Amino acid sequence: MRVLVTLLALAVVGIGGWQLLPSQQDQNKTITVGTTDAVTNLDPAGAYDAGSWALFSNVFQSLLTFEPGGVEPVPDAASSCAFQGAGLRTYQCTLRSGITFPSGRAMTAEDVKYSFDRVKKINSDVGPASLFSTLASVTADSATTVTFHLSSPDATFPLKVATGAGSIVDKDSYPAGSLRTGTAVDGTGPYTLASYTRGRQADLRPNGRYKGYLSGTGRPIELRYYTDSAKLDSAWKAGQVDVATRDLPPHVLSQLNPSDPKQRITESDSAETRNLYLNTRASSPLHDVRVRRAMAWLVDREELSATVYEGTVDPLYSLIPAGLTGHTTSFFDDYPKQSAQKARELLTQAGVTLPVRFTLGYGRKRGAGEQEAAALKKQLEAGGLFRVDVQGYEWTDFQKRWAAGKMDAWAVGWVADYPDPDTFGAALVGTGSTMSTGYSNKLVDHLILDSQQYPDRSRAASDFKDIQADVAQDVPLIPLWQRKEYVVSTEDVGGGQYLDDGTGVFRLWRLNWI
Repeated sequence: MRVLVTLLALAVVGIGGWQLLPSQQDQNKTITVGTTDAVTNLDPAGAYDAGSWALFSNVFQSLLTFEPGGVEPVPDAASSCAFQGAGLRTYQCTLRSGITFPSGRAMTAEDVKYSFDRVKKINSDVGPASLFSTLASVTADSATTVTFHLSSPDATFPLKVATGAGSIVDKDSYPAGSLRTGTAVDGTGPYTLASYTRGRQADLRPNGRYKGYLSGTGRPIELRYYTDSAKLDSAWKAGQVDVATRDLPPHVLSQLNPSDPKQRITESDSAETRNLYLNTRASSPLHDVRVRRAMAWLVDREELSATVYEGTVDPLYSLIPAGLTGHTTSFFDDYPKQSAQKARELLTQAGVTLPVRFTLGYGRKRGAGEQEAAALKKQLEAGGLFRVDVQGYEWTDFQKRWAAGKMDAWAVGWVADYPDPDTFGAALVGTGSTMSTGYSNKLVDHLILDSQQYPDRSRAASDFKDIQADVAQDVPLIPLWQRKEYVVSTEDVGGGQYLDDGTGVFRLWRLNWI
């Protein structure tokens, strides 16, 4: 009798399990994902933004990648990678066999060398060349072995290799000295780009040739790009997308109900931050550090978080977000509460004419950027100390303007390139930073280099603490907030919790039909 009952129970479980498995028709059905992140360029040498890199992590391969929630990179296009010797200045990788480009040609070490060399050679204003500041040269030692020679010890170099900047391109399809144009992509990632319409959609199909870290590829995906959060929200409510991410409007996010049976909601911590960047050049009205410190005394992060973002972000008082090694509260320590009096004293010492007038730029139709800019204007103009001219720009134009130093101040979100505080160092506050504030501090540069010499990243905490203390005094930027990550999907789509986990990888292949 016990055997019979057990067999019946197993039969019931088997039937239930079969009912939960997707049919073959569902396996081939496209999952539609909506986002407001924009793709600025399809060439890895010409893009350094969240939208472009989200696509790159699906259609290109890097030598290394990150496991979900991991902090140490694992081999992808490489079969193995390691530092040679004890000096952290020579990094060598062996390619995985059998990887082929869409043309059918096998990937070789020459393609890897070519990919890194062209990023540095092209050195696009809005590209990722700054990530490889410690990379002196690359050699292809054989068809399968590539060696990176670093100018200084850099324990973080493997992390950078694992990002979109390390995307490997076909040397026969991408020009050496200029960016590739058009809408084609020749990568070896888990997906192929079947079609692409700028600003509208990207159709991704599983790559049957893929060989790498993943055991297999995912479902067909259609990425739909929306120009603002309101349009993404409308598409979600109309059932035009199966997954909505980055970003629904704050008032929508704040009212999400996890118990709603018609949708799945994932809310998680994120290392994404947003800062107000300040032009420190001599030609800028914000050149004098006392003027920038005065601004720091007036910004109210708590108000921004509670009103503009309705509690969907957390106030941030440091360069490095909470949850990463070295996080401090340096801006709270130096500017503990809003004080128009202290701001006025600093401006008086600087001898500037009041009100100090400057321009504040933001990316038009990008999240709550417009509302945030209006709130910052109100805060900074309180007491008649500043006069702020707010200007919104189309996203690509906005990027080019800050890269060229054409604005006095601008608010931009920063998505961590990799799970390490180093991604908030040279890229944001080092000399020649990606944010192009004109800021340069030799001590900060030295601390950044010093922090990179520790394979045990906890040993770099004191360097990051000192960096943040210097930044709070020099104020090339003012931290505003740290994001919470939200992914919303229909009840029949699973895997949304793996889509974006702070490692810089956008795992579309983890989405599936339930």
